This record gives sequence, structure tokens and C-alpha cells, in this order.
Amino acid sequence: MPTVTTCLWFDTQALEAAELYVSVFPRSAISEIVRWGDNDPERVGEPLTVRFTLDGRELLALNGGPGRPFTEAVSLQVGCADQAEVDRYWEALLAAGGTESMCGWLTDRYGLSWQIVPERLLELLGDPDPARAGRVAEAMMRMVRVDLAEIERAAA
Repeated sequence: MPTVTTCLWFDTQALEAAELYVSVFPRSAISEIVRWGDNDPERVGEPLTVRFTLDGRELLALNGGPGRPFTEAVSLQVGCADQAEVDRYWEALLAAGGTESMCGWLTDRYGLSWQIVPERLLELLGDPDPARAGRVAEAMMRMVRVDLAEIERAAA
């Protein structure tokens, strides 16, 4: 059976990004670094790919060179148990040079988009009561970082 692995394209920062990501998330580690060989004399010995696990999920970071910037069309979603987890991941990714967006989204310093959302928000957005789900969605749309207490107030 094939294995599907997300590959993240970086200019030259694959190892640096992987080191940041594994420092932020539990159950994370770098498992393999493949370095450029003699086929590219200008980059011999520099990382080509970095295989790592992020909270138990395997990813690959590739130093593919310029010209392939990330967009918000692809993001990594972090489902958080509570506000403390939301705040911890939000602050860790912002402190490393990220920028805030809206609705629980931020972009890290490498341009990769992240959704930092409490699982409870996702539950409430799928509430069978359309009015309740609508109030929750409306509240979320006014937020930058998700505020779970405010989300709960909107649901009530």
C-alpha cells in the first residue's frame, strides 16, 4: 500500500523550518536529512530534504530553491483541546517571526499557513441547530486568534 507524505517546498530553509516545527509540537522529531551531493557543486553538503514527524505525522521538507512560495490554499490545521493549547501554539509560531491573519489563521516566517483552532469550535460550527452554528461562525469571523470563551458565549 502506498504512503502519502506531505512535502513542503522551501528555498533553502528546510532544516531550519523542520527544527522550529519539531520544537513546537509534541511527539515530533527529525528522522532523516539527505544532503546535496556532487551533482550540485554549489550546494554540496547542504540539506536537500529533511524527513520529520510533526505530532506523529510524517512530513518532508525540500530545499527546492526559489519560485514556489506557499499560499493559504494549503495550510496545516492544529486541533487544540482548549484555549491554553490555542495560545501556546499561536504564540510559538508567531514568536518565531509569523504574522497573524484572521479566523484562527497565521502564517509562519517561512510563509506556511496554519489554522490554530480549538476542537470545540469545529464541533459548534457543525451544530445541528443552524442558528447556533451561524452565531458561532459569525463570532469566529470577527476574530484573529480564536477566543474559545467568546465562541461559547456566541453558541449560548
